[in-house]
Amino acid sequence: MNAVQRLSRITMICSDPGGLAAFYEGALGFERTGAMSITEPAFAALIGIPGATASVITLRLGGQEIELAGVNPPGQNYPRAVSGRSPLFQHFAIVVSDMAVAYARLLAQCGCTAISTDGPQLLPATSGGVTAYKFRDPDGHPLELIAFPPDAVPVRWQRSSATGYLGIDHSAISIADTERSISFYERLGLRRVGGSLNSGPEQDKLDHVVGALVEVTALAPPRYSTPHVELLCYRGVVDRKSAFAGTNDIAATWLVLTVGNDQILEVLRTECREAVLSGPVQFNHGVWRAMLRDPDGHLLCLEGPREAV
Repeated sequence: MNAVQRLSRITMICSDPGGLAAFYEGALGFERTGAMSITEPAFAALIGIPGATASVITLRLGGQEIELAGVNPPGQNYPRAVSGRSPLFQHFAIVVSDMAVAYARLLAQCGCTAISTDGPQLLPATSGGVTAYKFRDPDGHPLELIAFPPDAVPVRWQRSSATGYLGIDHSAISIADTERSISFYERLGLRRVGGSLNSGPEQDKLDHVVGALVEVTALAPPRYSTPHVELLCYRGVVDRKSAFAGTNDIAATWLVLTVGNDQILEVLRTECREAVLSGPVQFNHGVWRAMLRDPDGHLLCLEGPREAV
């Protein structure tokens, strides 16, 4: 079944959309493309909080979009010291053309905190060969900068950019069981498109995890592979202390997945019935949405066209 057509955007819950948008513009080259207030009852039904409303700012980088959503009533702040081993951990990777320049620009901004130790790390070829650096934005959301080797830049990133920031390559989610997660996402229509087993001192420094051994699995819809989803399964001890994020918590990041015509009900009723939190609900502009949790608690917002239901 090829229900999901693309990962259309990433929605991040935040405390102050305007303030956080300024950070993404100044530190990471994003461009603000829209702002709106959401007060219709469908939104409250989608996130399962009676009377909930939101202020949303849309940002674009290259061909990808994120949304910064301030929800009223607000949820919990991002928990401190959530490691990559926790299923609560989720980040997205920003492709840069020059890591040294991007890293210096990031350090010049106030509000971010490092995850990686000892600066950007050049990973071995067996781990992708990229240079990477992980950090947190002012609200605590984990993020990553990645730069490909000059002689191994994927075609989709072989373009120039005045800012040096090219776009969003993937959203990575920490999981407990690779086969279980692959089975779940395949039911939505994603397919395995790559993978590696990452380890070594560079990986330890990148993740700030001692003895990191990470099984990485890339999943994507058949037609649109950017951005894609990456499963991060840390071998050994898994940090399970963090509970699932509530739909209005700062740690709640939604992957908004566009679903093809007339397939949203089929997905909800047959393929992923046990994962449905809410929906489908129809918004004023005619789009249908439903909220799911994957096996590790990560939030997925399915979005179908007007004629889907």
